This record gives sequence, structure tokens and C-alpha cells, in this order.
Amino acid sequence: MDGTRRRELSVRYTTVGKSGLKVSVIGLGCNNFGMRMDQDGADKVVGAALDAGVTLFDTADVYGGGQSEVLLGKALGSRREDVVVATKFGAKAAEGPYGRGSSRRHIVRSCEGSLRRLGTDHIDLYYQHYADPETPIEETLGALDDLVRAGKVRYAGTSNLAAWQLADAAHLAGPTRFVAAQVEWSLLERTVERDMVPAARHFGVGVIPYFPLASGLLSGKYRRGEEFPQGSRFAAMPRFAQGVATDDNFAIVERLTAYAESRDLTLLQLALSWPAAQPEVSSVLVGATRPEQATANAAAIVELTATQVAEIAELAAAVPA
Repeated sequence: MDGTRRRELSVRYTTVGKSGLKVSVIGLGCNNFGMRMDQDGADKVVGAALDAGVTLFDTADVYGGGQSEVLLGKALGSRREDVVVATKFGAKAAEGPYGRGSSRRHIVRSCEGSLRRLGTDHIDLYYQHYADPETPIEETLGALDDLVRAGKVRYAGTSNLAAWQLADAAHLAGPTRFVAAQVEWSLLERTVERDMVPAARHFGVGVIPYFPLASGLLSGKYRRGEEFPQGSRFAAMPRFAQGVATDDNFAIVERLTAYAESRDLTLLQLALSWPAAQPEVSSVLVGATRPEQATANAAAIVELTATQVAEIAELAAAVPA
């Protein structure tokens, strides 16, 4: 059996919402590129992800001050056409009144910059990073439609919106609509289940969770009362631990770990397979700083029964004793 066949068997592929865009059920989040990782590190992680069958690579114009896009583009190299590259516009990329937002002016300028840094002629999935209260959504969607017609963008998405904003965009969209919505969603952060996920389901928008491991707390590397491991995200960027590394969350992690072990699973498998099992989810974004992490993440998805999905959700929702 050749290597290509092995990759096809190791990773499941899905379509994004009601579009024809096909992606791997695990995507590589590249927000560490240019901050915690240099080109050599990015090359190794991207190579491992590609070898594991990952086809969705997610970045943004502001990650690493733009260096994430540069590193990702170089790491993909000649395999660019084998993958789906997603990037974003709208977050603060520069000082002054024109350095952020979702106006036509900023979108077109941001797109040109991302294309240049990525070293490509098109973006497969282009996200509005945050809602822009100063720009009508019709203008944003119109600018994205122009970029699609020009061949510079294939599909449009959004992230960090409220459910009503997603509904507004769905009702006002022309030929180009949002096919994907990135949301923070994990077994420790489930706020989106109240409104955003039902809205995405209703409008046929694929949900793509980020931080599914709660910045690593659900990876199993942290223990209650112990110092954060050297080189971990919490150790390198303590702000990510605030509000996450709490006693309540550690109690949930301990219950989930016991559940996983009783079923011959790992906490990592549980943490990634649970969101992947949700019918609205198209792909789950996971970062990696080492190639072995990328390989492990891609191999972590297991099929959960409906009963297991419900049991896991109940364990994560229970109030610690």
C-alpha cells in the first residue's frame, strides 16, 4: 500500500457547511508560526500534518505580525495545490484608522497583502476575523464577492460573530455567502451551543472550532497544583492560563480523563473526537509546535457513539463536587 493510500485511510474528510469545499476533519492552526516557531519549525510541523493527511491550514494576517502567512506559504511550497489555505482579515494589523475593519478598502488591501505573504494567487477560505460595527455587512459581503469573481478568493467565512450577526449576514448575502464560522468551542468552553451552533445549523454554515484543547488543558499535559511544563503554551504565554487553568476546569479534566481511560482512550482523543462528532462541525483546528503533535492530533479522531457523545457532554457540564 503506498503512502497516499495510507493518508486517505488515516484522516476523515468532510465538506464545509452546504458548500462543496472539502477539508480534513482536523485542521492545523498556524497561530504559533512567527511567534513561537521559526521557518524550520513550521516546515517540520506542516510536513508532518501533510503526511498525516491534513488538508486545512488556518492562519491570519495578524498572526506573528504577518509572519505566520509567510512561514506557512514557504512550508507548503509545491504542495500548495493539495490543501485548503484559510486566512483572515479585519483584526488590527496596523496603527491608524485604516489598519483594521471590514470595509471594502481594508478587505481588498488585506487580501493583496495576504496573497503576497502566502506566495499564492488565491485564498481558499477567507474569513472576516471579527465583526465590524462601523461597516454594513452588505459592504463586507460585496467586497468578498468581488474578490471571488476576480479569482483571488474561493470561499468566504467569518469568525467570532454572535448568532444574530450570522443570521443578518445570511439574509443579506448575495452570490457570496459565509460558508464557515470559526468559534471557540471545547469541552471547557461551550457557550456557542446556546445560539451560535443552532444558527449555523439553520443557515447551513459549517462550524470550525478553535482552541478545542482549551489552550492545552485538555491535552493532558497539565496537572492541578503543578507548575506548567517548560515550553508549554501556559508557561510561554501565561495570559492563556487565566480563566482556563481553574480548579473547576481541572476537576472536569480529571473526570474526563477517568472516563477516557475506562474506555481505552486518551484525553486527547476525547477532546478532539467530541467536537468532531457534532453534526455542525466541518473541521476542528488544532495548533502544534512539534511535528509529533501534528501527527498525534491527526490520528486522535475516533468514532464516538451517540451515547458516548452525550455522556462526555454531561461530564463536562457537571458542577464539580
